[in-house]
Amino acid sequence: MGMLFMNLQAQQNIIEIWDNEIPGEVTSDGYQEELNVENGQILRAEKVIVPTLTVYKPKKPNGTTVIIFPGGGYHHLAIDKEGTKVAQWLNQLGITAFVLKYCLPSDVIMEDKTIGPLQDAQRAVRYVRRNAEKMKLDPAKIGVMGFSAGGHLAATLSTQYDTIVYELEDEVSAQPNFSILVYPVISMQDDITHQGSKTNLLGDHPSEEQVMAYSNEKQVTDATPKTFLVHATDDSSVPVENSIRYYMALKSHNVPVELHLYEKGGHGFGLGRGDTNQYWPLACEQWLDAHHLINKTF
Repeated sequence: MGMLFMNLQAQQNIIEIWDNEIPGEVTSDGYQEELNVENGQILRAEKVIVPTLTVYKPKKPNGTTVIIFPGGGYHHLAIDKEGTKVAQWLNQLGITAFVLKYCLPSDVIMEDKTIGPLQDAQRAVRYVRRNAEKMKLDPAKIGVMGFSAGGHLAATLSTQYDTIVYELEDEVSAQPNFSILVYPVISMQDDITHQGSKTNLLGDHPSEEQVMAYSNEKQVTDATPKTFLVHATDDSSVPVENSIRYYMALKSHNVPVELHLYEKGGHGFGLGRGDTNQYWPLACEQWLDAHHLINKTF
């Protein structure tokens, strides 16, 4: 894995987000990162032990940034479909994109697996904001975008950006300025959660306190960033009620929010496939334009 990762770094602008040890890291000699790579591009990652940001720069950057969290049930990361391809689309809008390969929760390599992904997410936002001027990015236009379990991580970050999950080196904020959530896992409550994501993150027997802490519809405040939501009504993996409840929570706190529900699409449709869900990227472009995050003529 080490030589493969070094070769990938040579080909792409890949940043390791932790300078030294990852906070709360546990060393396990038998735990190996697994990358499915094709033509120099990571398609899928499992057992992540080296969290990284891969940078995708547009030809004409407009200063807006989106950090992308691929999904995969907190078991793997669908880096190509819900990462690279999304970054390339965002680049067409002038947005600088970062794909976060975040550590997946594991008792083998983490003292507390429930905060492992959130540590990486907070660190990623702080890294981009800390280096925004150097990269010619606007520190007030840093958004996050998550798919499925990556949507849960993006929503957790959006509601727990100031929760202390590692020792901070400065006062740079991890608060996103906006979030885009696509068929997201929002809740850990049994009636609507994705059980695989819940078990992988919280274990087999989480406490009620843990369930509430990671049910993001319960954590929304007036300071939660403006949000764009996408879901299919016939999603049999992550019930549409996840997005609906988050929408209602945001609305009750007067947080700007837009929700797009599609009749068909199932789960994992990425940038869209068939049916009417294929048009969600256009709706998202219009939302980004309306909030002055891009400048696009429709």
